[in-house]
Amino acid sequence: MSGKDPKKGKMKEVKKETGLGLSYKKDENFGEWYSEVVVSGEMIEYYDISGCYILRPWSMSIWEILHGFFDAEIKKMKIKNSYFPLFVSPAVLQKEKDHIEGFAPEVAWVTKSGDSDLEVPIAIRPTSETVMYPYFSKWIRGHRDLPLRLNQWCNVVRWEFSNPTPFIRSREFLWQEGHTAFATKEESDAEVLEILELYRRIYEELLAVPVSKGKKSELEKFAGGLYTTTVEAFIPNTGRGIQGATSHCLGQNFARIFEINFENEKGEKAMVWQNSWGFSTRTIGVMIMVHGDDKGLVLPPKVASTQVVVIPVPYKDANTQGIYDACAATVREMNESGIRAEADFRDNYSPGWKYSHWEMKGVPLRIEIGPKDFANNQVRAVRRDNGAKTDIPMANLAEQVKDLLATIQQNLFDVAKQKRDACVQIVRTWDEFTVALGQKKLVLAPWCDEEDVEKDVKARTKGEMGSVKTLCSPFDQPELPEGTLCFASGKPAKKWTYWGRTY
Repeated sequence: MSGKDPKKGKMKEVKKETGLGLSYKKDENFGEWYSEVVVSGEMIEYYDISGCYILRPWSMSIWEILHGFFDAEIKKMKIKNSYFPLFVSPAVLQKEKDHIEGFAPEVAWVTKSGDSDLEVPIAIRPTSETVMYPYFSKWIRGHRDLPLRLNQWCNVVRWEFSNPTPFIRSREFLWQEGHTAFATKEESDAEVLEILELYRRIYEELLAVPVSKGKKSELEKFAGGLYTTTVEAFIPNTGRGIQGATSHCLGQNFARIFEINFENEKGEKAMVWQNSWGFSTRTIGVMIMVHGDDKGLVLPPKVASTQVVVIPVPYKDANTQGIYDACAATVREMNESGIRAEADFRDNYSPGWKYSHWEMKGVPLRIEIGPKDFANNQVRAVRRDNGAKTDIPMANLAEQVKDLLATIQQNLFDVAKQKRDACVQIVRTWDEFTVALGQKKLVLAPWCDEEDVEKDVKARTKGEMGSVKTLCSPFDQPELPEGTLCFASGKPAKKWTYWGRTY
């Protein structure tokens, strides 16, 4: 009766029609597309408190891979993990005025315990500088106590904002935050760039997302810090920039406030130089925005928890058991050679439904085994990134799949870089600037590096879309011919800077 049961056939038909496929297109309604793809791809579930999201195993496994990579790299740098409390006393939080002003609107406070009001409300960390540094001052006494290099993997809470977006802007998120103290500025400067390079690698090598390394403007730098370096991504569909991860040199400002002093080798009292740096689950949102398409998620092989899904495609009179056994053997062989593979043996779904389901979840490679493949001792491989199909002989399958996954990883990066590069527009005048913004370009413009001018650009571009600000001044600076003028003020330009609307 297989395949003839009208009830079964109908059920499969229904499952094909409902609940699969996106109702929004990425190019037509990006915001709705994104909201739909994160839920349909089983990355998140909405929660009953606005701005909070459940990270489902499909996204949590990506975070674990990023965590594993970064944690191993910082351990090579002799940075150690620790854990500091979630709660901050108001007195400590408010010690650094610029710092707290930068975060004040977003700080969540605990004011009650049961029915009774707390005598002193307690803040929930928006970041941990003020939590950690009183103890740095206790632990650092002499030059032999330096460098002190700590990291923690934790959650932080930032409460106030207008439009929460899964992964991109949420009230609670997971991140790592590194906090380090050095005897000299040279050591501090060197670490800032070493960490920034790891952030570039997370985006470009693991997530296949191109980023620009650069320095933030004085207006956009970390509140209370000396300077901020960043990796900036760009979303071509919306024409918006997005801060990927930041590595800050805090200078000696916090050391002065928290009295983090040490006796140097000459027996003199000196202040430490400090850094802080972090990346968060926002990385996952950037990856989805850059690679996703109208069929759903597209996951780079290096971060996909399932890199290959194997689907049996039995026909009416086929040797179903033989096909199923071949699928199981294929998965076993791939797992043994380090490929993350699984088979979908669910019998209440048609192969077509399964194809759509795993495409929605972004699995990089689908392997189909039908009667013909089984007879010819081969499999059919279908790429998620471009839909290309190839037949691969069973002999040395694992090696060929490994090569294919590496090709997919590289292709995702190349295509994303091509799209991003096509959006970069060099402008020299205000008129060119406004035209380029209207065309969703990533604007690179000569700038006088004056704070008032940046504030003026923000004010002049304010609108429904949000105002424009500096994204970063790239380390990789194009030549700036003498006499080049700032696009906004007409004063002599000092550097090239990326501008745009942001998330």
